[in-house]
Amino acid sequence: MDLHRFYESEFDQHEETVAAARKALAEPFVRWVEVCVDSLRNGGKLLFFGNGGSAGDAQHLATELAARYITDRPAIAALALTTDSSLVTAVANDMGFEQLFARQIEALGKPGDVAIGITTSGASPNVIKGLETARAMGLVATALTGRDGGDLPGLADPILIVPDSATARIQEMHITLGQMLCGAIEIELGHVTEPVL
Repeated sequence: MDLHRFYESEFDQHEETVAAARKALAEPFVRWVEVCVDSLRNGGKLLFFGNGGSAGDAQHLATELAARYITDRPAIAALALTTDSSLVTAVANDMGFEQLFARQIEALGKPGDVAIGITTSGASPNVIKGLETARAMGLVATALTGRDGGDLPGLADPILIVPDSATARIQEMHITLGQMLCGAIEIELGHVTEPVL
């Protein structure tokens, strides 16, 4: 294996995905920020969830908001539905893994909150069920996904579909878009001065 060629190829693929996502996702990104900020200004919260690497992204982004991202400021109401091991294992064992996020949304969600499902394929049954429950309860159901969106178009809105089929490239864009969300929220809530462009 030529590791130098591999290194260059990975960057090339990443740059192609960044360019395609930049072209495709501006409008859904703006709407995503708007619904999140509207919820937070009205006493709502953001609920992040996903499986595997997407669970890691959920935890990462909820932490950036609840703790700090750019600077010290008041805490922002955000949590990941992937961190309570007792609850996760109880629901998975007693109710089935598909109910994992739906059950927590039922317990913690309220109308006006924003549910943020993260799934590279758009086909994760527990993420789909979580978003269905969120919509039924009056939460705003939003999603980060990739490929063709899977089963999420028509269920999540706004939905940010990374225009790529490689899981690694999709995940790279999910964390980039997620951190952009955190930065935009801090600016929109007046915690950070908007950068001069």
